[in-house]
Amino acid sequence: MDDWTFTSPALRLATGNATLDRAFRLALDDIGSNIAPYQLGLLEQPAPVLLAGRDYPDPWTRDAAINTWNGAGLLVPEVMRNTLLAVLKRGARGPVITDDKEFNYWDIIIWAIGGWWQYLYTGDREFLQLAFTATRNTLTHFEQTEFDTATGLFRGAASYGDGDSAYPDRYAQPGGTGGIRDWVRLHPELAATPGGGLPMQALSTNCIYHHVYQLLGDMAAELGMPPDPAWSEKATALKTAINQRLWMPEAGRYRYFIDLFGGCDRHEGLGHAFALLFNVATPDQAAAVLTHQHVTPWGIPCVWPSFERYAKLDGMSFGRHAGTVWPHIQAFWADAALRHGRADRFEFELRQLATLAVTYGEFREIYHPVTGEPYGGEQQRLETRGHVQWESCHRQSWSATGYLRMVLMGLCGMNFTPAGIRFAPHLPAGLEGLELTSLPYRRMTMNLTIKGAGANPGTCTINGRQMPEPFLAADGDGVHNIVIELSRPGMAETKEDTQ
Repeated sequence: MDDWTFTSPALRLATGNATLDRAFRLALDDIGSNIAPYQLGLLEQPAPVLLAGRDYPDPWTRDAAINTWNGAGLLVPEVMRNTLLAVLKRGARGPVITDDKEFNYWDIIIWAIGGWWQYLYTGDREFLQLAFTATRNTLTHFEQTEFDTATGLFRGAASYGDGDSAYPDRYAQPGGTGGIRDWVRLHPELAATPGGGLPMQALSTNCIYHHVYQLLGDMAAELGMPPDPAWSEKATALKTAINQRLWMPEAGRYRYFIDLFGGCDRHEGLGHAFALLFNVATPDQAAAVLTHQHVTPWGIPCVWPSFERYAKLDGMSFGRHAGTVWPHIQAFWADAALRHGRADRFEFELRQLATLAVTYGEFREIYHPVTGEPYGGEQQRLETRGHVQWESCHRQSWSATGYLRMVLMGLCGMNFTPAGIRFAPHLPAGLEGLELTSLPYRRMTMNLTIKGAGANPGTCTINGRQMPEPFLAADGDGVHNIVIELSRPGMAETKEDTQ
């Protein structure tokens, strides 16, 4: 808690755009408001962690990873270390990743990404050793229980897709609580074995597994251990399987998931973002996805189109996990778009999310795709024996850290590596500069000034010294004043949005 109290008052973004700057302040406030004492997993006593949101009393495994990765591990490293530890448990062979809510087993391997980024932000090798062991142990478990040799893919639902509203009618039948795992209980004769039982193989979850295989090699290398060649081979094989089984060349995008019942070809926003961020997609595939992914007036939807069972005559009703706008997905999509030359898509999501945050004075969990209002969407509830509108929860942590990601990795262009930070800023038209003050990084405090507009660094100085490239080494200490001047506008031609 002391760490956050120390950094929060001084940390400031100034772009000259009141909405962008105000949204940054709101993001910090929402993150700070969700730090609370908690004890679970490897935490031996209560310690400050980042909860999933104002309306959630726990950190959640997936949320812990995403919030760390999005930049909370940079701002509040001790808090995020605690948060990541809270969703580990001791296994027979050492630490393993656990589903803290016993709700979403299929993608908890995403913890490995949070664990790696915690190391990038802090340089904590002791934690990296723990993360490496937990990742290897957990990956071995899922290879034995969820990997399907027939397809070369891992079984399980979509990452983030806990609710049955994310799936076709066959997965959303009366008698459930709204969670997709109810399907296994209600249809044991159709459940996959071994493992958790969900028979689908989703794009987002398999992209995560692909990336985690790569990260195991990176972790080992940083720890001075020879990487197992099998990790690289499995990453390649999984990438191949994703592109063979899920790519739809005629549509210029990926299908959502496959299963024994016909699969689903709808757009999965997070799956497309991960396919681009983890380079599962080739450059040509990435360009096609960026052209064909549906985007609503308020941002990329989690799944599109929504399922017909939620439709009403006015066209304004959507599933909780289908058709709605989730800010953490907006952030990953924006990041992926910018990295693949579509600055227009990045800028659109940035401005829409900032506007939503400022309009409602906080970062909500979910928004209506047409009106932009906080909207929890329709989903099954056990007590109603039918679907009803759920709540869009308040001060959702990964919504706030998603905006943080847009600022740090997008506007500021921070690319974190074990050796340090490379900067490739992007300032949209209308912004003529940016100042980010008092940002903590390892043993340093950064003050970043970006002058000009566009995305092409012309010169870079650190503490007045001319640098050959915009790069801050990780082994420094003290205050570092970084000034980057952009030489000419634009990293890409603005292209027309495909709505």
